[in-house]
Amino acid sequence: MSTVEKVSYAQKLSYQLLMILLIGILIYLGHGVLVPIYFSILLSILLLPVAGLLEKCYLPSTLANLIAVLLALTVIAAIVYFISSQMVGFLNDISAIREHLAEHISSLGKWLEKTVHISTAQQEILIENAKEEVRHSGGQYIGETFLTVSQIVVFIILVAIYSFLILCYRHLIKRFLFAVFDSQHKESLEYVLVESKHIIQKYMTGLLIEMAIVATCNSVLLLIIGVEYAIFLGVFAAVLNIVPYVGLFIGVGFTVLVTMGNSSGIHEIIWIIAGMEVIHFLDANFLMTKIVGSKVKINALMTIVGVVIGGTIIGLPGVFLALPTIAVLNVIFAQIDALKPWSILLSDDRESIPQKRILLHIQKITRKIKTPISVKEVNKAPVSKDERLI
Repeated sequence: MSTVEKVSYAQKLSYQLLMILLIGILIYLGHGVLVPIYFSILLSILLLPVAGLLEKCYLPSTLANLIAVLLALTVIAAIVYFISSQMVGFLNDISAIREHLAEHISSLGKWLEKTVHISTAQQEILIENAKEEVRHSGGQYIGETFLTVSQIVVFIILVAIYSFLILCYRHLIKRFLFAVFDSQHKESLEYVLVESKHIIQKYMTGLLIEMAIVATCNSVLLLIIGVEYAIFLGVFAAVLNIVPYVGLFIGVGFTVLVTMGNSSGIHEIIWIIAGMEVIHFLDANFLMTKIVGSKVKINALMTIVGVVIGGTIIGLPGVFLALPTIAVLNVIFAQIDALKPWSILLSDDRESIPQKRILLHIQKITRKIKTPISVKEVNKAPVSKDERLI
């Protein structure tokens, strides 16, 4: 390899890394504007089949798009109302839950004093230090993460308006994209647009179906065990389950804490942890595979890295947007020769490697059986002593 080629490869990699850095800075600085637009793009792609169906019923395009957005807002409002109604009883009893938890913490402190020989005074000092850390660092983070009611309302209105306009001008946006790129890239661009739309639709609808199934299973499990606020805790854990790998532990931990605040039996906590782990196992290995499909197939390492980066740059919305973003980027990278190595890094082909090896072995065996032995191969074969004498 020549020095010129080495320099060109180094420059190419440098340009790619610089582009990633600049895009990250742009998202970080403009996330207040970009996040509602991004959610609007996802929602408009999800509503495309609904709007298309209404247009087939001879409704004007503008009216069909408006009805589709209003239907989405109605579903969102119904979900918010259901969760809020379930939260009312929990919030009313939160003081009693705190008192019960304080009793558990006190008994845990006595156990620590006997076994680990940490005095009650030392435990109180450690708890106070932890509280101070939460006040200084956690309070600001919580304040930034959980938006006020007015901000949420403004966000939903913006997303609804953007989604309606994107649906109305979708053909114009498509013509713009084809005008920006050269005609030689038309097929690749068409493939990226169709595949990205298919991935987002399948991912979003699959995620909603999966969330509903997991919420039902969690609620039924907690009702059978006899946990208070079973429906609220089951739905809350299912919503947190959207966050890959981390959401499960937060949901189970919160459910266990609330149960400890209402019950003194350890067997309930064991059943909760075991039952929710089984539900998560079935969800990860069967539901996600069957419902969402293999299109959103990103390896675990890049999923976790994407979630962490998304949460660091734009907070809680970045956690939810990380997986569909990585899946769409994987499709784009696969169509650009210079970026194909990044597609390899994002993809998850571990499961297909053993299958490929098995298929290769089968092909080799079938070739040996089907291929007739040529004259040259017969001449090359070793001759025995008896054959030489003849």
